[in-house]
Amino acid sequence: MCVGIPAQVVEIVDAHTDTALVEICGVRRAVNIACVVSDTRSHAQCLGDWVLVHVGFAMSRLDPREAEATLALLRELGEMEDAMSALESTPGGSENGTLKESHR
Repeated sequence: MCVGIPAQVVEIVDAHTDTALVEICGVRRAVNIACVVSDTRSHAQCLGDWVLVHVGFAMSRLDPREAEATLALLRELGEMEDAMSALESTPGGSENGTLKESHR
C-alpha cells in the first residue's frame, strides 16, 4: 500500500533543484518540492508549510489541522497493529482472523 505522509518543510536546501528538508515525526528527510512551488508561491514561502510526501516528493500542501488529523490516524493505526500483534501472540489469540486452538 502506498501512503502519503504529512511533513513540515523546515529548510530549503537548494532552490535550483527544488530540494527541501521536511520533518516527519522528528525525522528530517530531503524531498523535492517542485509540485508545491509556483509563480505565486516561492521556495521561501514554503517554509513551515505542511505537505503530503510520497516517494520523495511533496505532492501537495496540507492544511495544518488536516496534517495533524492524518498523523493522529497513522499513529492509531500503528498502535492498532501493535495491539493486534500482541493479541495474536497470546494463547487463544488469532492468526489471520482465525482463533487458535487452545491447548490444555
